[in-house]
Amino acid sequence: MELRPYQKEAKTAVLSQWEQGNSKTLLVLPTGCGKTIVFAKIAEDRVRNGERVLILAHRGELLEQAADKILNACGLGCAVEKAEESCIGSWYRITVGSVQSLMREKRLAQFSKDYFNTIIIDEAHHSISDSYQKILGYFDEAKVLGVTATPDRGDMKNLGQVFDSLAYEYTLPRAIKEGYLSPIKALTIPLKLDLTGVGTQAGDYKASDIDTALDPYLYQIADEMLKYCKERKTVVFLPLIKTSQKFCKILNEKGFRSAEVNGNSIDRGTVLADFDSGKYNVLCNSMLLTEGWDCPSVDCVIVLRPTKVRGLYCQMVGRGTRLCEGKKDLLLLDFLWHTERHELCRPAHLICESPEVAEKMTANIAAAGMPVDIEQAEEKAKEDVVAQREEALAKQLAEMKKRKRKLVDPLQYEMSIQAEDLSSYVPAFGWECSPPSDKQKATLEKLGIFPDEIDNAGKAQLLLDRLGKRRNLGLTTPKQIRFLESRGFQHVGTWQFESARNLIDRIAANNWHVPNGIDPASYEPKVVNNSDVGI
Repeated sequence: MELRPYQKEAKTAVLSQWEQGNSKTLLVLPTGCGKTIVFAKIAEDRVRNGERVLILAHRGELLEQAADKILNACGLGCAVEKAEESCIGSWYRITVGSVQSLMREKRLAQFSKDYFNTIIIDEAHHSISDSYQKILGYFDEAKVLGVTATPDRGDMKNLGQVFDSLAYEYTLPRAIKEGYLSPIKALTIPLKLDLTGVGTQAGDYKASDIDTALDPYLYQIADEMLKYCKERKTVVFLPLIKTSQKFCKILNEKGFRSAEVNGNSIDRGTVLADFDSGKYNVLCNSMLLTEGWDCPSVDCVIVLRPTKVRGLYCQMVGRGTRLCEGKKDLLLLDFLWHTERHELCRPAHLICESPEVAEKMTANIAAAGMPVDIEQAEEKAKEDVVAQREEALAKQLAEMKKRKRKLVDPLQYEMSIQAEDLSSYVPAFGWECSPPSDKQKATLEKLGIFPDEIDNAGKAQLLLDRLGKRRNLGLTTPKQIRFLESRGFQHVGTWQFESARNLIDRIAANNWHVPNGIDPASYEPKVVNNSDVGI
């Protein structure tokens, strides 16, 4: 099986991290982008090197999927370490193993500590739990790859505690832009659901409390669905089984062809197959289908189980992001959840790194009153936030002009080059959280960035990497940005180096005054490479 370009990049990045000595590394690919294929090919590579590979997962369906994909993609069979089945004595070099089985001390003791050379963790956002840590601690010499579509954890602990590095991340917007996932349209339904009395448990909203708050609105929600998704194939996520069953009945009363599945459903396989074939057009479930189930023809997702866990929200929406013949887009219905807490996940959190942009995007979608493409909505929200920031920055710049120093404040630099990833950066791994090194600070100062306002090594390194890329692309330097923006020119960070230098030469020749006929607020250089904005 031929890997897609980003899958090749991902595989190369993982192997590179291991070669550099980062024995525990993380790979992030959105749902529907073939993460199983990538780690199957990595497992094949390890087997060719004579290694034994363990693939860990917490659910039987994930183990079966992994074994099937490895057989189809690589022609390699897998041994099984689960319940009564054991890989010991098998000639297969790859084992798919259940965490619940392997975590038992008696089970682990049957293996030598170097039995597995490589461990791959599917759905790695679960790996911080004690059960996974017990297994990783036993096979402590093995290289580890964590693979996930959702790098957040419900208990808010950071995966940086488990992994040494992030080898590769393929983002949802990039996957949509490159044609590997379906475009997403979000629609805010003006139905206010009050969550102010809902408590929290294990880092998220308590399902039983959500159920109580949601129950009075079920008929109204069904009426809204009649307006927007009667002709769509819809999956609805609800907090409890009883609510899922009740809502399924309501939908059938309203004329939908609705079915319900839960962990106790004896006929679950039949119901899922019938939904796939079109016998039903709505499938209700109580959080059963967040992982390990694929139905590419789903083109509408409704989340009636509000969550503050971004990873869980992405998993739910991910049930509808796959491509399918005849499918134009995924419609994501969002309701006006009223809560005093601001952690509630909304469509904006699928693609926004900045909380500020996410908040603005959520407000814009709600005001639109019609389905809005989330990529376009994010761009508009970014523009709005930039405008707000520029207003605040103008005041800061006025203060900066009074300062003697010739260095650029990091905030001014990030705003000028329009680098959202820099302004929203949050350190994750151990080394990133430590203070900037003296060498980093000295280099930043030499290149024109004021280093005292950078409080972690990860941000310092990101800035240094960006400065190097911009130099190679022939874009403006921090000192050029500082000089020209102090005289009122806008977004100098998007200019070419030569354009800025020519203008500075003209100002210098005019006794350091802006020449007549040039309005700094509206001035645009003749050569601007817009594709490099954010670099």
